[in-house]
Amino acid sequence: MDHPSYVTRPGCYPLVVDPIIRKKCLTKVLLDGGSDLNILYIDTLDAMRIPRSELHLTGSPFHGVILGAQAYPLRQIDLPITFGSQTNFCSEVLTFEVVDFLGSYHAILGRPCYARFMAIPNYTYLKLKMPGPNDAITMSSTFSHAFECDREHYELTTAIVNSSKLL
Repeated sequence: MDHPSYVTRPGCYPLVVDPIIRKKCLTKVLLDGGSDLNILYIDTLDAMRIPRSELHLTGSPFHGVILGAQAYPLRQIDLPITFGSQTNFCSEVLTFEVVDFLGSYHAILGRPCYARFMAIPNYTYLKLKMPGPNDAITMSSTFSHAFECDREHYELTTAIVNSSKLL
């Protein structure tokens, strides 16, 4: 059932899912419908043991990721991503901007992901739905997991802002 009996602070938590990216289940992937980028952090790339030789040239810098500054991706990489279960799944190849700065998530998926998978987010219930070969695929997050990810993101952001004030 998609409709819980009670929702704490509807729409205030991030939509965090656990897709499979190149045969690795990543448990902290932020869905950001306001972004036109898919971002993979270099730490995640290294943890997945993907050689940097697979990266290819990227486009231009992007804005809005680092407060008040342009962000320059190292390069791009095309990776297969899968949502769903063994019996009902959908896989596509997405292009990720690989960045060399700290992030509290493993990756961030933006509008290119939504469009490729024809996915529809529901930020109130922390669900992502998309068509699958057998039925609709529903990816869910728990409110406790979303809260924990949001808290980690806040702490990292606060630490970065505080360290830049010391310079």
